[in-house]
Amino acid sequence: MASTATCTTTCSDSELTEFIIPDFFSDFRYPMRLNPHCDVVSRACEEWLCSEAHLVEPQKTRYTSLLPGYFASSCYPDADAFHLKVCADFLGWSFTVDDWLEIERSDVNDAWEIRDCCMSAYRDPVNFQTDRYTGRMCKSYVYVLRHAHILYHLTVFRYFGRYRETGGPGCTERFIHAMDLWFISAAKEVDNRAKGHINDVESYIELRRDLSGCKSCFALIEFANQIDLPEEVVSHPVIKAMEEATNDFVSWSNDIFSYNQEQSHNSTHNLVAVLMLDQGLDLQGAIDRCGQLCRISLQRFEENRAVLPSWGEEIDKDVAIYVLGLQNWIAGPLQWTFTSARYFGKDAQIVKRERTVKLLPKRPS
Repeated sequence: MASTATCTTTCSDSELTEFIIPDFFSDFRYPMRLNPHCDVVSRACEEWLCSEAHLVEPQKTRYTSLLPGYFASSCYPDADAFHLKVCADFLGWSFTVDDWLEIERSDVNDAWEIRDCCMSAYRDPVNFQTDRYTGRMCKSYVYVLRHAHILYHLTVFRYFGRYRETGGPGCTERFIHAMDLWFISAAKEVDNRAKGHINDVESYIELRRDLSGCKSCFALIEFANQIDLPEEVVSHPVIKAMEEATNDFVSWSNDIFSYNQEQSHNSTHNLVAVLMLDQGLDLQGAIDRCGQLCRISLQRFEENRAVLPSWGEEIDKDVAIYVLGLQNWIAGPLQWTFTSARYFGKDAQIVKRERTVKLLPKRPS
């Protein structure tokens, strides 16, 4: 999802024309679910994103084809329409900011300015003023939605203003903190790219766990389900281990899916590329190793679920909702990957069925 220094391809790798992705579906144990409000929220989210991010073609088609509403519906299948819309808007906003930092930014100072702008908007979404659309999209305006030939004039708030309407104090602060971690890691990645620095496996994993964006999305599990877990729960080692396992599965599977596009841009910010460079694996060996790490992540998730402690009947109900939310975040991105055009374009269903990815040609550096 993000990129860094130029990768030197070995002679044997340059002769490859395709690779095989792991079989994620044959023995996948979690159901693929979809929120019943998916269609109407998806349309509203696309209109909001195009308007607020000032998207014109071809960017408009590019970002609406990423289906942020479907992504949110896959990851938050039990949310009501209001909470699902906030999650969808956040994910749509994340796509644009992530790509903007990844592709268009090489100045780390600019990356830090984006962080300062957005964090100020999170801290005071009503009064904070900015000309940056990345910050404005955290604030508020009047929205007009057409559905079934009926116009609905909805006075709503940009996603974080709406988040604050119902989000509990704990999950609100967790969301803000997680976003700060994301912006800090994004700035570090921009700096790495500018300096030509390539991570080793250990440092890449540490950076990727913040840069994946999963931590803020986990806070949205609480928001979407209208719960607010106590600190003694969210800080417990078992809960932390389950979050990390979920984060790792999402990150490593995403690195497999995004590798082809990233290698075509000569990017090494991807576990597949890092394994090839740091451990001397060939491309298929690195893909297979990533697949193994995904399976290990699922094992860790289930091992920790089996030893969840009890905090009492009422809190345990909310914990069960949160754990189910983590499970949905394992299944949801997988479902969305092969529905959207993010990584495989119009061939997503073919890749899902046949598991073969044809390598794209490298672009000039």
